[in-house]
Amino acid sequence: MTLNKIIEIVRIKQEIREVEEAYTSLLPKQIRSSQDAIAFIQALIAEEDREVFLVLCLNVKNEVIAIHKSHVGSLNASIVHPREVFKSAILNNAGSILVAHNHPSGNCQYSPEDIEVSKRLRDAGEIMGIEALDSIIVSHSDGISLREKGLI
Repeated sequence: MTLNKIIEIVRIKQEIREVEEAYTSLLPKQIRSSQDAIAFIQALIAEEDREVFLVLCLNVKNEVIAIHKSHVGSLNASIVHPREVFKSAILNNAGSILVAHNHPSGNCQYSPEDIEVSKRLRDAGEIMGIEALDSIIVSHSDGISLREKGLI
């Protein structure tokens, strides 16, 4: 019988980078509404030429404690998995998250895939005790909340 090595992970390193000062001035003290979140997210990713999926980690006071660029996709698609989304929330001891992505086409119309991913993240968050508060889609001129639309 061979014994395989058992490795215990004793430390997970988190890379911390400061957000550009131009964006920190736009960051609201608290996210009190989807409009607060939409305005900030637009400043971050609305002009990107590919889909960018962001996770905003919030503390129990709905203050943004971390922003994670979870995935950068193609012109019209982004593959999102709950483990990648919640990884930053867990490492930052977040009480809740907001997820967001942009539509480079300028059209914020949500797709069935947008709704499916948002519901999957909501369900995963319920299991972990980290509420997914909203899923937001932005473009250079518009933004929508899937929660406000009653879709999640």
